[in-house]
Amino acid sequence: MAKILIVDDSRTSRKILRTILENAGHEVLGEAVDGVDGVAKFQELSPEITTLDITMPNMDGLEALKEIKKINASAKIIMVTAAGQQSKMVEAIKSGASEFVTKPFEADEITGLIAKM
Repeated sequence: MAKILIVDDSRTSRKILRTILENAGHEVLGEAVDGVDGVAKFQELSPEITTLDITMPNMDGLEALKEIKKINASAKIIMVTAAGQQSKMVEAIKSGASEFVTKPFEADEITGLIAKM
């Protein structure tokens, strides 16, 4: 069981992800609505795994990833992307993202990634 922080500006995406994770026996420590909120909650909650949406207002997922890595270089981050964001995924991996998933979410894919981490 992992302790997970979900960072996504879409309430629907957060709800779907929370349901998948909780059904798989993981604990969702919190949710954040943008990168600024996500970095603050990361510091506050110290999750084992953080999911970061790439496209968000105020601070996008790539910026949040870099900030989180400054706080904890070994943080495990799963980037969440919409289809067609290949260049951003490459940048995310270079910046230290552990894995990435594409929306719409596949429960098996997400639980498999977390089990691997």
